[in-house]
Amino acid sequence: MHIIVLENEVTSLRGGQELSLFDVCLGLYKRGHTITLVYVTEGNLFKEYQFFCRELIKVNGFRIERKKIIDSLYNFFIDTRKIKTTKDSIVYSNQYHNSFFAYTLAVCKNIPFVCHLRLPPPQIQKLGFQWSIGMQGAKHLIAVSNQTKIDWIKQGFKEDKIDVVYNGINIEKFQPSAHVSITKKEWGISDDVEVISYIGRLDKEKGLETLIRGFSLFLKNHKSAKLLIAGKPLCYPEEYKKSLEHLTFELGIAESVKFLSHLTNPIPLYQISDVTVLTSLHSEPFGRTIIESMACGIPVVASRTGGIPEILTGKFQPMLCEPGNVENLADTLNFVLKWKNLDPQLSAKCREHIIHSFNVDKMVNGIEKILLNYRK
Repeated sequence: MHIIVLENEVTSLRGGQELSLFDVCLGLYKRGHTITLVYVTEGNLFKEYQFFCRELIKVNGFRIERKKIIDSLYNFFIDTRKIKTTKDSIVYSNQYHNSFFAYTLAVCKNIPFVCHLRLPPPQIQKLGFQWSIGMQGAKHLIAVSNQTKIDWIKQGFKEDKIDVVYNGINIEKFQPSAHVSITKKEWGISDDVEVISYIGRLDKEKGLETLIRGFSLFLKNHKSAKLLIAGKPLCYPEEYKKSLEHLTFELGIAESVKFLSHLTNPIPLYQISDVTVLTSLHSEPFGRTIIESMACGIPVVASRTGGIPEILTGKFQPMLCEPGNVENLADTLNFVLKWKNLDPQLSAKCREHIIHSFNVDKMVNGIEKILLNYRK
């Protein structure tokens, strides 16, 4: 099968959906499929894609700009002609934002198109005209959680058109550390300090104000604890980060909170953490950092929203907290840390849960099955 993959920016710096796409493409390549990557902006994953892609094709964009409609239409025509197809080709878009170009390409080349739903639909307004055409033209849709599927059904898409395939990770890459004390020392942290960490984008929808306020309450019983926040904002970077820093000063906890910016390799931070946190306020489609952390043997406290409860199932349900509830977050952090101290097997249980339910092979299996079913 020849898979034409659409991706805006070839980078790992934006979030989990770009990393997951890379894992999918590499996994499909290892199974003998041919990958062509169609992209808009080159990023830090570009060289890694070069290793296994048959072609990497730069295009001008994935939508028609109304203010430059003549130029956009011309670029669409030129860009679609750059892409070579075969009788077993299929278009695979990593997000609905690229669906109009994907559908246009599929129609021009007479090949099928499948779209991955890694984001919830827009909440403030309906899908734009181009996205609506593109999404309706997809042969099938892949949602990263049942809640994301429900969110898109509410937008008017048919239930039988959407399959759920959970994200998975390379469990050989994300592993517990046998030398936590040494790693902590390298980070300038003593063994007796409890580390709470957040890894992800610095966005309002991630509930970072709730995290900082909840940590402030948590500090009342854990005087030596540290909160490490790793990530960067995508919009208005200086303003939003400064507002978060100002909040730590306002609460009198600035010395206990450290902002680390984006980490190319977050694994050491997972490994030195006692708990990681994802305090999302919106319908979080999945939450890749949850499975990365648990694969490293580190429990997670996360909001009961979106697809997150589909990860923290069974014995891990007590790790869920209510979105935006500062007191509940602090109580849940206290509970999980106490649980970790009382149950020496909790780390192994976290990792086993990810190995069984959220490994990369399981994810690639699901996506490969759908793509094979819809190729011509």
